[in-house]
Amino acid sequence: MARALASDASTRRGDKESELEAGTAPSGLTLRTLTSSFRSSLNRSDGVMRRLIPGLAIVFIIVLALFRAGELAGDYSETQSTAETTLSLMASVVAGGLMSSEETLPETGYRTTLKRILADSLPAGATSQGRIFLVTDNAGTIVASAPIQPSLESRPISDLLAPSQPLTVFGARAGVLSVPVVFSTGGDSEQSLATVHHLDGQLGMIAVLQPESAVYADWRDDLSANVTLFVGTSLVLLAVIYGFFSQASRAETADDMYAATRGRIDTALTHGRCGLFDWDLSRGRMFWSSSLYELLGREPKDDILSFADVSDITHPDDIDLLGLAEHLLESGETLVDETFRMRHADGSWIWLRARGEIQSETGRAEPHLIGICIDITEQHELAEQSRMADLRLRDAIETISEAFVLWNARNELVICNSNYQSLHSLPNAVIKSGTPYKDVMAAAANAEVAPQPVTVRQRGGAPEGSYEAQLEDGRWLQISERRTKDGGFVSVGTDITALKKHEEKLMESEKRLKATVSDLQKSRQTLEIQARQLVEMADKYQEEKTRAEAANQAKSEFLANISHELRTPLNAIIGFSDIMTQEMFGPLGTNRYADYCKDIYSSGTYLLNVINDILDMSKIEAGRMSIETETVSAAAAADDASRIVTGAATEKNITVIAKVADTLMVQADKRALKQILLNLLANAVKFTPDNGTVTLTASPRGDKLRFEVNDTGIGISERDIERLAQPFVQVENQFTKTHQGSGLGLAIARSLVELHGGKLTIESKVKKGTSVSFTLPLSDTK
Repeated sequence: MARALASDASTRRGDKESELEAGTAPSGLTLRTLTSSFRSSLNRSDGVMRRLIPGLAIVFIIVLALFRAGELAGDYSETQSTAETTLSLMASVVAGGLMSSEETLPETGYRTTLKRILADSLPAGATSQGRIFLVTDNAGTIVASAPIQPSLESRPISDLLAPSQPLTVFGARAGVLSVPVVFSTGGDSEQSLATVHHLDGQLGMIAVLQPESAVYADWRDDLSANVTLFVGTSLVLLAVIYGFFSQASRAETADDMYAATRGRIDTALTHGRCGLFDWDLSRGRMFWSSSLYELLGREPKDDILSFADVSDITHPDDIDLLGLAEHLLESGETLVDETFRMRHADGSWIWLRARGEIQSETGRAEPHLIGICIDITEQHELAEQSRMADLRLRDAIETISEAFVLWNARNELVICNSNYQSLHSLPNAVIKSGTPYKDVMAAAANAEVAPQPVTVRQRGGAPEGSYEAQLEDGRWLQISERRTKDGGFVSVGTDITALKKHEEKLMESEKRLKATVSDLQKSRQTLEIQARQLVEMADKYQEEKTRAEAANQAKSEFLANISHELRTPLNAIIGFSDIMTQEMFGPLGTNRYADYCKDIYSSGTYLLNVINDILDMSKIEAGRMSIETETVSAAAAADDASRIVTGAATEKNITVIAKVADTLMVQADKRALKQILLNLLANAVKFTPDNGTVTLTASPRGDKLRFEVNDTGIGISERDIERLAQPFVQVENQFTKTHQGSGLGLAIARSLVELHGGKLTIESKVKKGTSVSFTLPLSDTK
């Protein structure tokens, strides 16, 4: 991999252009161009498809309706033709049988014989589907029927016909007609198919009747089934069209949300002096966001940068990109945090801080380093100026022969020189900035005979003065003090022991005494001039320090503002992905869509939690986090926190135990206490292997209640414990590389504990476990 990067650096842009034309650019970056082209072509065809699909569906429904109507009409005609043919044939067959058997009929009582002959003459299945065979005598009276119809026999056949249909329509071989027939006396007529054949001899005619309801029964069933199928198909098509429009509208809304979100992010990155990058480590190609181009004063473009392009504008003394890539590929580390300079388009150098993480796309082995670059040029210059001012001030203080010390308005040590330290025999531990005056004097092995808080003694109302003090070893000091503009004061001490001794000797001689006094006055004047100069230098030092603190405050406010801006689109993304996962407005169509929605929901929730942590940390750093103490049940807070982490613990088969007595009450902010316990328990569960144990206990210690979280996790080395609770800091080892996290959990917990006046303590042994403890005041309420 390293040789590939070196080769790329030598071939520079010529190799870049040939590789892009050959399509060998990183898949994660080339996919962005392909996706953009496909999305633009899809947007162009989207309007046509939205107008074409409904028209095609309606044409399909109309064609289907016409086709099925034609088929049903043909079936109707075919059914009628078949029924008429069958009636005519059956009438002819039965008439032939009756005429051939007419000679066997007796003169009297022939009806019984006729009924038998009629039954024998019927073909198989002749009386099915409602067919009725009627035989009349020459007078037109019905004398036989099949199947036997006692109610119809002995009635004139003309009674069966509706009054509007005369009997004269029937003649020899008259065919089949549709006529209304009255089957019962006084009943309604029923439209039926009828055919009549005349007989010779003493028999008059044979009539065959079949109600049309029986003839078209099967056809009506087919009609009902086809109408039902057509209506169902039409409804399904309409539902598909509605789903298409619904999905198209949702896709358009999602595109608008994406464009708005991207616009906000680009605006935030541009105003926040930030930029995104994507570095394909295996091929040495890099993609920059437009904000990063603008940060370096260059024209934004979508082309992929080669390793040589980036290396040419990177300061070689700050970072070795080739060595960094080689180290990441060989060591397996995933997190990167580097500070370096890059050349601006105008030739100047810009200080950048790059923070990123190595990620690999699913199904591909090429690792990508994806992260953000922040412009820290101003902060770096301020820090450098502050450092140089501090060095100059310290050098100036060390060069003077007097003991120098600077205190702030709260009587806390700001700075002192080595003469002051050696004069009072102070250990190095107490000469740190911020140490109270009483602690410094308590640690002094050579303090003043009558120690007291240092105060400025004024002369004539002026905020300055001097006095003499004797030390425990007998030496004398001439101390000059002056009030600073911020309320503190500077003190310069001169060893006047020798002068004191000389003064005693010079008492014998007025001349020598006057000379000594004159020397002392000159020394005082010199000291006052030096003191004023040192005060001015101290003022400059304080001003530079204030500017550095203001820059840090601006950084915290920016993080808080960008966190608020990111939470709004994230809430929409999480909410809509949850709606799509639950399919509130209908099924998505494919199970993979549901999986994608779950991935969006989980990723959005994780990102929202990270942003919330950043927001809380920013509030704390900006001093806008306040707590309201009240009497809180320690057991209730412990149970709530344990219950929340139970889900994550169950997945790893980790036992979470909370041993907190119900009677223990603490004076604390309820929400802050719950967040402290939740962060500590969640951190313990995350870094505890499967089948481990996490224990939360609370025990009184005087007027304090000591909470302690113990786990059987991977442990922390001693060199990492000191920096672990710092913001965005995570301990790197083989186990924690597989876990996500913002690195703010312990930092937020520590800050909240300190806001309560407590202190967070971490004790750990590698591969044995970790113990995190803190104390809070016990409540007076029993």
